[in-house]
Amino acid sequence: MNQHKPTKTEHVSDDSQHAAASRRTGKPINLPNLLTWLRMLAIPLLVAVFFLPVEQRTANVVATTIFIVAAITDWFDGWLARKLGQTSAFGAFLDPVADKLLVCAALVMLVELQRVEALVAVIIIGREIAISALREWMAQIGARTSVAVHSLGKFKTVAQLVAIPMLLFDAQLFGLIDCRVAGSWLIYIAAILTLWSMFYYLRRAWPFLRDSL
Repeated sequence: MNQHKPTKTEHVSDDSQHAAASRRTGKPINLPNLLTWLRMLAIPLLVAVFFLPVEQRTANVVATTIFIVAAITDWFDGWLARKLGQTSAFGAFLDPVADKLLVCAALVMLVELQRVEALVAVIIIGREIAISALREWMAQIGARTSVAVHSLGKFKTVAQLVAIPMLLFDAQLFGLIDCRVAGSWLIYIAAILTLWSMFYYLRRAWPFLRDSL
């Protein structure tokens, strides 16, 4: 009996189908997801550096560097996932979790260092928890697009991601910018945008919330 031997084309086709299937299953370890995992591992390092027996100035510089590098990987892992065709449901879940944990950990340390008021941190962290829960619930009822990311949320994120490293650095930048003052103004702006965007998302979700009551 003649046995069919797979051709080179069939091998290539099988490999392509296997790769596509792997991407769809959203394996926890691929290059973009690895960067996200590394960003999460940076969080305890960011906290620990302030408890090491080093000068405050050194701790500030190291923590600022860790935060900036982690923030850059936030953009890079998303771009890389699209470029390599390795987007996945797991990556879409893990990426915002890593972002929120990074911001929350930095805010808690800034409160501990008395560089951010506790009320500001509570507003920002509370909003992140509330809107994440809202989006999860909206996704379950098939209405997640109603609370899709809005420009207000993007402006809030930019303000946060500039303010936090400035407050971590806590010194003059190029001898011109007082990072404590500039960072404080930006974190207040971020807190205002946080409340504004939260009310925007809640207003968008209100018809669905009302119907569920």
